[in-house]
Amino acid sequence: MLNVVGFRCGVCAATVDVAAPLPWRCPNAVGGDRHHVLQIVRRMAPLRPTDDRNPFVSYDGELAWAAFAEANGMTADARTALVRELDDAVREVDGTGFGVTPFARSAALSDALAFTPDGGVWVKDETRNVAGSHKARHLFTALLHLRTAELLGLAPWSGSSSSGRPPLAIASCGNAALAAATLARAAAWPIEVFVPDWADPAVIARLTELDALITTCERRADDLPGDPTVLRFREAVDAGAVPFSVQGPENALCLDGGRTIGWEMSEIPDTDVQGCAPDRVFVQVGGGAFAACVGAAFRAAGVHPILHAVQTEGCAPLALAWERAGADGHPERRWAEIMTPWPGPHSIADGILDDETYDWIGVFEAMRDCGGTPVVASEDLIVRAHELASSTGIDVSPTGSAGLAGLLAIRDQIDDGERVVVVFSGIAR
Repeated sequence: MLNVVGFRCGVCAATVDVAAPLPWRCPNAVGGDRHHVLQIVRRMAPLRPTDDRNPFVSYDGELAWAAFAEANGMTADARTALVRELDDAVREVDGTGFGVTPFARSAALSDALAFTPDGGVWVKDETRNVAGSHKARHLFTALLHLRTAELLGLAPWSGSSSSGRPPLAIASCGNAALAAATLARAAAWPIEVFVPDWADPAVIARLTELDALITTCERRADDLPGDPTVLRFREAVDAGAVPFSVQGPENALCLDGGRTIGWEMSEIPDTDVQGCAPDRVFVQVGGGAFAACVGAAFRAAGVHPILHAVQTEGCAPLALAWERAGADGHPERRWAEIMTPWPGPHSIADGILDDETYDWIGVFEAMRDCGGTPVVASEDLIVRAHELASSTGIDVSPTGSAGLAGLLAIRDQIDDGERVVVVFSGIAR
């Protein structure tokens, strides 16, 4: 028996059975009400990963897509075969497949920030992941779910040719778009990417190489508040596209595969103490799915490092929401009041300029579970963090090193002997 048993909405408590196909959104998220998010429910059981280097094989017993497949009759061997098949296809497109990414103490950063030899800074290097960031880990489980539904005849388009598939859709201007288009190309699945009018030309060029249909989204006079790319994405989904998004309220399966990175960080390597957990983890936050996944992974692993969600002073909707929520034990009931669009997002860390932290509920839960807090880094610290990160030899972008800026912002509050983790995700382009 696998450990995932279903989904439960973190707002209205609606449930979705693990055997249900295409469980993208809470069933009560209808019309204009998107203030719902399905969260993964697991049995209280220990993690039992295998030693396979592919995380989607190693953590098969913990993944929602695998529980869906098992509930509908797919064997463990068939699941492994499907992971291998799709991983091989991804490798042909990207040159990189899914594997355990590097995680090690950085002597350079530890010394530069004056940590003792017992403590220091450990870097989880997600620039070595598919498409150069952590985003593909979130989306791969959604793709595995889609292919399983097709193979088992549970998708509405099952039995038709691949040309009958509905398009995938995503709103993104950076790493998530590149990851989504890479996976879509590997699966021979059409995809439409909704991008802002200020999107990086290098990203647009790569999306074009990957055969993505690109739609540039300018704000319309009659648009509701919020990101116009997300508004256009939602219109496409309403018209029949598949929400291939790294936003939990739009695609619950994105909160599945992202947890594998958290499990890989749950034990600090290269220490004298076997099985030693980190003391603090800094995660850069845009839409929030990654931080929510890391927090959920730590809880499942039974470790509770202090989690800091890092945003820039030019776009910090999560920190503002945290302040608004105060001691409220059920802030999700006041979603529209607490989480509002940030006006005029700006930073060189342009990959975390989501004007709303869509997965704020999961991030709140993760921080409250361990005594964590949001951290807002100044633009000067974003720049300094990128310079320090680049000095390690890792080719990371300012977005990808923004978590380090959070560490710099509160370094004076951290003991010199603490074991601190930062994630570098998103290669420089």
